[in-house]
Amino acid sequence: MFQKRLDFFRSILYIGDLGLVAITWLAAYFVRFHAPIVPVTKGVPDLSLYLALLGLVVVVFAVVLQVSGLYRRPWASWGVQIWPILQAALIGVVVSVALTYFLRPYDFSRLVFMHFGVFIVLAMVIYRPLLIWLWRKHLPDGSGEAVLIVGVGELGKLVARKIGGQPVLGLRVHGFLARESQKVGQVIEGVPVLGDYSNISQVIARNNINIVIIALPLSAHEKIGEVLGSIGDETVDIKVIPDLYRYISLSGSVEEFEGLPIIGLRGSPMVGWARVAKRMVDITGSGLGLLFLSPVCIALTLAVKFTSPGPVFYRQERMGLDGRVFTMYKFRSMRIDAEQKSGPVWAQEGDPRRTKLGTFMRSTSLDELPQLVNVLRGEMSLVGPRPERPEFIGDFRKKIPGYMLRHKMKAGITGWAQINGWRGNTSLEKRIEHDLYYIENWSLALDFKIMFLTVFKGLKDPNAY
Repeated sequence: MFQKRLDFFRSILYIGDLGLVAITWLAAYFVRFHAPIVPVTKGVPDLSLYLALLGLVVVVFAVVLQVSGLYRRPWASWGVQIWPILQAALIGVVVSVALTYFLRPYDFSRLVFMHFGVFIVLAMVIYRPLLIWLWRKHLPDGSGEAVLIVGVGELGKLVARKIGGQPVLGLRVHGFLARESQKVGQVIEGVPVLGDYSNISQVIARNNINIVIIALPLSAHEKIGEVLGSIGDETVDIKVIPDLYRYISLSGSVEEFEGLPIIGLRGSPMVGWARVAKRMVDITGSGLGLLFLSPVCIALTLAVKFTSPGPVFYRQERMGLDGRVFTMYKFRSMRIDAEQKSGPVWAQEGDPRRTKLGTFMRSTSLDELPQLVNVLRGEMSLVGPRPERPEFIGDFRKKIPGYMLRHKMKAGITGWAQINGWRGNTSLEKRIEHDLYYIENWSLALDFKIMFLTVFKGLKDPNAY
């Protein structure tokens, strides 16, 4: 019953997407030629030409959407689906434009294709949440593919809780299998233990199990062969969840190398398109920032020059991505002999080493503006953990477990810790906690949120001495 509902949902989603292709194609035609942003100079072409091309566009998208992976997990959240939607739309538009070269001599408007690309992405992004809401609302209790979990330890219980907390996954934990026969009949996480490892084949057949998830601790992994042998040729999907989640410290991953599965216990989220996207945001943001804030920078340059002796800019070594040291720039806010007697120390409230102008710049974060140059050069990012001085880091590593993991991303001008008040001479443990949260949960949306909140919360901070 559940499979029929799922197939019907996928069909509705697919047919709806193709309907959106047709609607947005016609909308693109009317916007381009009847409500144009760019003036029409070659006359308005007959609608019939674009209706004829619509057939080709629909066929292209019918293929592209099927291979895009959008219907593999149609109930997935909006955040998971947005990238496949963008990919499918881009590929579909590019292929459609390429095929129009075979339809010469008529030259179809490229602006129509541009409008169409934007419209189809927006339409699919809006359409999906509405349909997913209906799916979740009408999903009957107890529906889904029957799952049998092999293992009643902490890992098995965790798997059961994860599945139970996400009913829209289309899975239902039907029971457990335990190593010891005396546990049969017990109820764990609201689900009964149906048998032991030796009678798994009978349990599968008797309960119409669809998926077997093996969730054994590392100490019992030698039993996997026994379990697989007992399953025999039962037509069930078999999944293995290794007991390694306790050792995953940052951005864990599962990859494949020449047919071999590889589990990454520690890594950086900045790979592939994510790295490209973040860098594009950094280049655009720092470039625009330097352009629009240049009057402020010029004014501060003159003010620093004429209010205290010494250079305008302060250069300081900081540690960035992967532990590499770089030179960070700031407007000088202290006397040139500030650390001559004390050595490297953090600024304190009422620090006498500050100049009068420096006190104002530090309290408003204006001294950080030259770091836009560091961002443009690729040494820093607009958003990320704040870089520390190498002189302090040796001591921090001894005191704070996992401190160096914050260097798995580029240092930032602002960050999650800063907008939450953990800036300057505050709790180092809290700052690291917020930095690691940022890295583990990174997304462009989170970066934009931090930049937005920085304007209202991060520029003026009582801990900025």
